[in-house]
Amino acid sequence: MWAFLATEVLFFGGVLGAFAIVQTLHAPAMRAASHHLDVLLGAINTGVLLCSSLAMALAVRAAQLRQDRHTVWLLIATIVLGSAFLGIKAYEWIHDYHEELVPGLNFNQERYPGRQILFWSFYFTLTGIHALHMVIGIVIMAIMAVLVWRRWFTGGGATQIEMLGLYWHFVDIVWVFLYPILYLINK
Repeated sequence: MWAFLATEVLFFGGVLGAFAIVQTLHAPAMRAASHHLDVLLGAINTGVLLCSSLAMALAVRAAQLRQDRHTVWLLIATIVLGSAFLGIKAYEWIHDYHEELVPGLNFNQERYPGRQILFWSFYFTLTGIHALHMVIGIVIMAIMAVLVWRRWFTGGGATQIEMLGLYWHFVDIVWVFLYPILYLINK
């Protein structure tokens, strides 16, 4: 799991490095584009994701104590909070679509002149990849909840839940970097 997470750090690091270069080269356009993001929704999403991280940490502890029922309920809580994050993000993306901010679909170059399209390309790439990682984590979490509920694991599943926890915390940490970089840095 640690090797996999290291490759993920390299992947996100490369995209964030490219974003930093473009942000430096085209600062006025990037600043203008970022003002269209809803800082409050991003902050709410950050809180929701941090609460999901707490639920996941508690699920890991419950699994270590072989408290199957608590483990399952905490995994379900993590799934609900992760899904709430995705719902808020979907709401933001729909709003962005109606504002004609989605490159490749309906970006309005006349309304958003200059290199603002670069910001939105990075925004949708970064948040889209993050959302994909969340969907994968939620699906695996649901599978693990069912397996723990059915007592499929001979050792209670503590190691498997811990590995899932590492993945989920990584996804949360990525958002902790994305939120200020995208939503706050140009305010």
